[in-house]
Amino acid sequence: MKYPAMSPFEIRSFARGSAKSFLSARPILLRSTDTWRLRLAMMLSVLLFLVLGAQAQTNVVTQHNDISRTGQNNNETILTPSNVNSNTFGKLFSYQIDSQAYTQPLYVAGVTMGSGTVQAGTTHNVVFVATEHDSVYAFDADSNGGSNASPLWKITLLDSAHGAGSGATTVPSGDLGTDDIDPEIGITATPVIDTNTNTIYVVGKTKESGNYFQRLHALDITTGAEKSGSPVTLSAQVTGNGNGSSGGVLRWDAKLENNRPGLLLLNGTVYIAFAAHGDQGPYHGWILAYNAKSLQQTSVFCPTANGAASGIWMSGAGLAADTINSGRLFVATGNGAFNAAPPYSNSMSYGDDLIRLETSTGAMRLAINLPHSTKITSVLTI
Repeated sequence: MKYPAMSPFEIRSFARGSAKSFLSARPILLRSTDTWRLRLAMMLSVLLFLVLGAQAQTNVVTQHNDISRTGQNNNETILTPSNVNSNTFGKLFSYQIDSQAYTQPLYVAGVTMGSGTVQAGTTHNVVFVATEHDSVYAFDADSNGGSNASPLWKITLLDSAHGAGSGATTVPSGDLGTDDIDPEIGITATPVIDTNTNTIYVVGKTKESGNYFQRLHALDITTGAEKSGSPVTLSAQVTGNGNGSSGGVLRWDAKLENNRPGLLLLNGTVYIAFAAHGDQGPYHGWILAYNAKSLQQTSVFCPTANGAASGIWMSGAGLAADTINSGRLFVATGNGAFNAAPPYSNSMSYGDDLIRLETSTGAMRLAINLPHSTKITSVLTI
């Protein structure tokens, strides 16, 4: 599956007296996820609103604003079709980044830069951007002038300080036989930020001495440094004889699996979903769950343990969720095997489906809505 061309992210401003807050405009945030992709060597345009008076800033810490992925900013009261026009709304400035950005930029107001950064001790409204070159940037959201012309901090997931081995690189698209993400694959999914702990969670993909890795990183938003216990190398397995299994065990594949959907932080757990690169297999849909504090894996879900494919693509949107019954996840699976029939079990295959995952027990439990408007109310333990 090749992703379509997408528009660059732009930062726009309003005439004095009509602005609200950074990334607060519903017309901007309701753009499809595809519009956040930046082409290699393009300029990152930073969206800015002139904030007058004591108006509250609205943080954007997850893909499409909230865990329901609504794109809403319920604090917005100023924007109208009459004041969003070419005379009062437009690009203010831009920043250069080192590769494509499939991720949605995120924003946190009032971040005090930490020790070792170029502006340590100063406070900024910050936009965070992650690229396919395995880089994460923190930019000042209000100005690129003076000392803000350079990033507040920039880190690479390709160095030893961030868990990579000597000579680590991003993954060349040619290694996967597809140009769906070209020419390199690093960070593809939108990260998620926990402002209570000043942590940004991000997944990076690397190639090291001919081997492939994906790691979950917990970075300090004030410095870009790894938090304690970070990063962790992703891995998973389930019992099954599905495509690519061996000895009755199906293992998650760091090379083939594509972390396209945005990360979800729900009730202290980070959820990470996967599909494929251009349908290159053998691949499966997966969701891996990790404790946000310890980074220990807490649960694994694969919709085709005894089948094939059924990737969780979401077109780059984050895994959707609510807080009913201590948290429920809502995901769509792609093309793949489907053979579910009563009595339902986790050994069956759930391709081309809409799935609800219950999390109240700490592990993911599956409740499923079948295709063709057939509904099932059974709940399966994963």
